Amino acid sequence: MSYCTYVNTLPAQEQPEHRHYHNHQYGFPIDSDDELFGRLILEINQAGLSWTTILKKEANFRQAYSGYSIAAIAAYGEADRQRLLNDAGIIRNRLKVDAAIYNAGIVVQLQQSHGSFKKWIEAHHPLRKEEWVKLFKKHFRFTGGEIVNEFLMSTGYLPGAHDEDCPVFKKAVKAGAAWYSARR
Repeated sequence: MSYCTYVNTLPAQEQPEHRHYHNHQYGFPIDSDDELFGRLILEINQAGLSWTTILKKEANFRQAYSGYSIAAIAAYGEADRQRLLNDAGIIRNRLKVDAAIYNAGIVVQLQQSHGSFKKWIEAHHPLRKEEWVKLFKKHFRFTGGEIVNEFLMSTGYLPGAHDEDCPVFKKAVKAGAAWYSARR
C-alpha cells in the first residue's frame, strides 16, 4: 500500500499530520545535511512504533537533538545521552539514542570525505534497495531494511513515495527527486 493510500485509510484525527507530511515533505529532496540527518533520526525512532507518534513528536525531536545539528549531536557526551533518555517528549530508547549519536559521528566523517552527507548519498545513487541497506549497515547503526527504505524513499532517492496519479507525485518530481532523474 502506498503512503498516498495509507493516509486516506487513517482515522480523521490522525490525518492532519500525515497529510501535511505527505503533501510537503514525503518524497521530496532535502538539501540541508542537518535536515537530511534529522529525517534519518526520525526514521530510526519510528522502528516498532507508528509514524503518527513520530510526526506528533517531531518538534520535540528537533529541540532535543539540537535542531538536528550533526556537529552538535556528534559531540554529545554522557550528560546529553542521559538528557535524551529522560526526555518524555521523544522516544526514550537507549539503542536509538546511541545510534543517533554514533551516526552523527559517522556523518561528520562522510562530510569530510565527500563534502556533505548528501554528496555521499549521491555518490552511490542509484542503487537497489538491497544495496542501499548493505551500504547503510556498513556505516551506521540501527539501519535495517525498512528504516533505510523509508529514509531513502522519503528523501527522494528511491521510487514509490507517491502513486503516479497523486498530485504530489509531480511536485516531488519537479522538486528534483533523484529516483526520477535516475530512471531517465
